[in-house]
Amino acid sequence: MLSKSTLLHLRFPFSFFLMPVFGFALVLPSCLVLSKALLIFFIWHLLVYPASNGFNSYFDKDEESIGGLEKPPPVSKDLYFSSLFLDIIALLLSLLVNITFFVGILMYGLASKAYSHPLVRLKKYAFLGLFTVGFFQGFFTIFVSVIGLTNDINFAFSDKVLFAGCLSSALLLGSYPMTQIYQHSEDSKRGDRTISILLGIRGTFLFTLLVFGMVGGGYFLFFWKYFDFLMANLFMISLLPSVIFFLNWFYISLKNEKNVNFKNTMRLNLYSALGMNIFFYGKVLIEYVAAFF
Repeated sequence: MLSKSTLLHLRFPFSFFLMPVFGFALVLPSCLVLSKALLIFFIWHLLVYPASNGFNSYFDKDEESIGGLEKPPPVSKDLYFSSLFLDIIALLLSLLVNITFFVGILMYGLASKAYSHPLVRLKKYAFLGLFTVGFFQGFFTIFVSVIGLTNDINFAFSDKVLFAGCLSSALLLGSYPMTQIYQHSEDSKRGDRTISILLGIRGTFLFTLLVFGMVGGGYFLFFWKYFDFLMANLFMISLLPSVIFFLNWFYISLKNEKNVNFKNTMRLNLYSALGMNIFFYGKVLIEYVAAFF
């Protein structure tokens, strides 16, 4: 039986914020096998991501708020072994998909451990840590997921998939510093030099605003090119709640830095993930239902 502390640190609900990446991968192929899509979703969101969360929490031993957990309890060895157990189950299940997907899951797990483990700890290097998160949670996840969904390596290397992967990574490069913006004190105590610390609070907001502006245009062009003008506009509409919240948050934070806190960061993540999840998974669901009529 897992302890309450371990369950909290695995942060299963936090996977909701990462669902848009796999959702993007789902809309890329022309057809899907539902059973395979559900299996891959399960591997990523209920095994790989919680395992990464738990491993990271075990070595960080945070005392202040972290992503998805406002008041983290003390960690135990149980958390360490539980995260490794989830990784093993993820690898075994990935063999049911295909061998390339298995290798991808293995590489992702190793990268997430290098990000947190004190022997390597990529997290303490601002730009290397940012690149690791942006690449593996974005481009790499899209690429590996498409291979798992289609068994088609040629399609995975198509312009459509590579463009989607680059957009996903670019979006994460812009959003990731915002997840660190309230953790400056905690990260500094461990000696982690995050990109948000380098940018400062105001700089983090401006960096994210600049990247989001460029990436938003890229997403619009993508959906217009590979789908249609309506899809491009619907995607931009899905971003509106998070954009409005972000601009208002930036404004009130300039007046009072106490607004740069865990709750507002989680609200931004929620609005962003909710909008994109409705867009991506709604599209897949509509197409799947329409296929029966």
